[in-house]
Amino acid sequence: MCLSIPGKLVEITSELDEVFRTGKVSFDGILKEVSLTLVPEASIGDYVLVHVGAAISTIDEEEAKKTFELLKQLDELHELEDGEDK
Repeated sequence: MCLSIPGKLVEITSELDEVFRTGKVSFDGILKEVSLTLVPEASIGDYVLVHVGAAISTIDEEEAKKTFELLKQLDELHELEDGEDK
């Protein structure tokens, strides 16, 4: 099953232009570098849904936290632990 995982955008690492924006997203302390191309409106502190290395939409903080906790309970976050970026 393919999942998108909610995380908090903590840093914008490249803003050459909207097409190549990248940033670091925190998933409960695990940092991953993701593409922000599909969410040009995203800014530091926003919650985004990430699928295969790309943020695909922004999400409400409360909904992000509920979804992340549910994924944690279902043990669906093992991909985050593989190859941590930090």
